[in-house]
Amino acid sequence: MKKLIILAAGLTLVLAGCAPQLSSEKAVKNDSSTSKKETQIVTKNNISSDYYRTILPYKESPTRGLIVSNLNTRFDINEMEIGLQRIATTKYNSEDYAFQEGQYLTKGTVTSWLNRKYSDKQLKEKKLSDSDNVGLNPVFNGNGTDRNPIYLAHILEQNYLENKGDTVKLNGVMIGLAMNSVDYYQKESYGATYSTPISKAKMKEEGQKMADTLITRMRQMKGLSDVPITIAIFAQNSKDAMVSGSYLSYATAKQGSSELGKWDDLDESFVLFPSDEAKSDHLDDYNWFKSFSADIQTYFSNFNGVIGRGFYEGKELKKITIDIPVNFFGEAEIVGFTQFATDMVAKHLPSSVDVEVNVTTTDNQANASLITRDAGSKTANVHIFDR
Repeated sequence: MKKLIILAAGLTLVLAGCAPQLSSEKAVKNDSSTSKKETQIVTKNNISSDYYRTILPYKESPTRGLIVSNLNTRFDINEMEIGLQRIATTKYNSEDYAFQEGQYLTKGTVTSWLNRKYSDKQLKEKKLSDSDNVGLNPVFNGNGTDRNPIYLAHILEQNYLENKGDTVKLNGVMIGLAMNSVDYYQKESYGATYSTPISKAKMKEEGQKMADTLITRMRQMKGLSDVPITIAIFAQNSKDAMVSGSYLSYATAKQGSSELGKWDDLDESFVLFPSDEAKSDHLDDYNWFKSFSADIQTYFSNFNGVIGRGFYEGKELKKITIDIPVNFFGEAEIVGFTQFATDMVAKHLPSSVDVEVNVTTTDNQANASLITRDAGSKTANVHIFDR
């Protein structure tokens, strides 16, 4: 059980035994065409309007786990999933819709679509038919300077079910296409790894062509012929990146249509703090982060540093996530440091930004405490975890 501490601006502490229980769930019938009109449960509470309720019993996607092996970093994995939900909120009200992991694309289907196309010669050599030639990545033409890159790294599906009365029905499908910003390859087995950067413009161009093919294929699947389908293009970051990539654009095929509408561009990015990019592109934010970090480092002599990851829409910082690893020697140290860190949040971090500060122990990388503050609020919420 974790202790919940709420720290107001005046440093008033209130201790509670544990987090509140969420209230009861609602039984509904699933009228989606692929179901057997089974009775399911829609959870009654969602954390905020940014999140969706879920369907119980929870159905895992047939592609579960594939994203971990296909994307470069945990940052990309998290943002591909959460970012796609963020786009979904512009189309499907979280009060009226519930979230379900994708149920229509199987692991075999996704894997085959991620393959390269085959040339006529390759089809003949492999004794395959044209119907087997479903790969979306370009034909392999060798590993020379004119190599055709692997553009598409992963395909993510999310389902959105509309809740009306005592029924839920699939009324929205979101598809994320993870595009490589860097093409990695080896010219020989166990040899050196080479890399070629891929521009955002090229990722969008190739992703939009793939999206047109996907819509045609998905409309032929049972249960997907008559629901809105949105396809979004995600640019995953390089393997050594300390922040995730971001979504570039999205388009929707309306109910029953096999053609995508206008592509809407997104201007989102993640920036590491401190970094040269933050200093050159976001100097004001860089300066208050450096001041915050400098004050934090005065608390302990054995401090290891502060790392921040900022989420931007255009030039506007919307959220900052800060990691503070500390070598603690007792519960009292954690409580004392957390109070100090909360003071520094109030002192340095702008109130217009969502804030999340993760304090961890360096010995086993366990969570020690969590400080959060919503944009526009003067009150920080703090959780201190049992060790």
